[in-house]
Amino acid sequence: MPPTKRQIFRRRRIAVFGGAAIVLAAGFYLPLTLLAPLDTVAAHVDVWSAPPPTEPALGFPAYGASGIGAVGYDGVLESAGPTTPLPIASISKIVTALVVLQSKPITVTDPGPTVTFSAVDEGFYAAQVAVDGVVAEVHAGQQMSERNILDLMLMASANNYAESLATWAFGTEAAYADAANAWLQAQGLTSTVVHDATGIDPANVSSVADLIALGKRAIADPVISQIVATVTLDVPGIGLVQNRNALVGIDGVDGIKTGTLDEAGSCLLFSAKETVGTETITLVGVVLGGPDHPTVDASVRALIAQAVAGFHVVTLTTAGEQFASWRTAWGDAAAAVAAKDSSVVLWSNTPVNLAINADSLALATDGTDVGTLEFTAGNRTISVQLELRGTIDDPGPWWRLTNPTKLF
Repeated sequence: MPPTKRQIFRRRRIAVFGGAAIVLAAGFYLPLTLLAPLDTVAAHVDVWSAPPPTEPALGFPAYGASGIGAVGYDGVLESAGPTTPLPIASISKIVTALVVLQSKPITVTDPGPTVTFSAVDEGFYAAQVAVDGVVAEVHAGQQMSERNILDLMLMASANNYAESLATWAFGTEAAYADAANAWLQAQGLTSTVVHDATGIDPANVSSVADLIALGKRAIADPVISQIVATVTLDVPGIGLVQNRNALVGIDGVDGIKTGTLDEAGSCLLFSAKETVGTETITLVGVVLGGPDHPTVDASVRALIAQAVAGFHVVTLTTAGEQFASWRTAWGDAAAAVAAKDSSVVLWSNTPVNLAINADSLALATDGTDVGTLEFTAGNRTISVQLELRGTIDDPGPWWRLTNPTKLF
């Protein structure tokens, strides 16, 4: 039986409206799927293993107290013997130099004001001779620059010039001692106490930790570091002065100060520059209570060699090394790789930590910067750029049309 007019009309209406609905749906669906923004893909971070720490083998002297540190490394790397304050003898003159230079600053090119000596200074000389202290000649009316007084005090360890410098800067040696102890407290060197500018008083004491910190401050001062690294110097009115630190110029040693006293033994606060890999390491160490200076010097040379061996080059990254990766829902894959080689020189047991900061990605081309590596080693931070290896492309129309749930 042929369809009625009503049935034909209904069928046509269904077809028209159905087609219209399909057209309308396609008009919305196609642009929505084809133009929909892609969600970012989080990186999968690779597991990273830190280089294993190794313990250094340092042979500290069996006598006294000793320790070693390095510029850029907090505190003391290793030490042996008592950690309590001990007499420091003429190492005290490093405190004198730092405190006077804070009050009366000079530069390596400006010798500072001229000091005229008096009968008081002759009295300092006579008093030091009477107690067998180290001296350099002086007479009333003699004139000398602040720099040359520092030269005599630090290189020749002249006690009378230390007293003259302190009284010139602060009025009396007692006033100097008050200023010096206030400075030591302000610097956090709480185990260090001075009663005079020379160190001939055995009550001038310090600890290994404080002395290493003091040594770092001394070599950071350009005037002091230049003086203590000088082997010989012709001082006007005095003549040729020899540095009492016999190690200066040997095994990289460039300072800092000797000390000798019955109650303190033979002492040496030292610094040395050594090359490890492509870096220069500045060691700062101290030996207290030695039997004599040749024995102390031999101990220091051995300690320096062992400390240098305790530093090593740690490879952090190799250019192209993978640290993270991405895989998209449509099958594209790419990796985050180190943009360059990097390494660091570390003390043997310094831990290394890594934070991998890889971006979330949508579309990205090969070579794009995609994050950073932040290595922490002791108090040092080393940053290395991450770049993309591979490309994350648009998935294309077919994938978009057939995977709407992954788009919305």
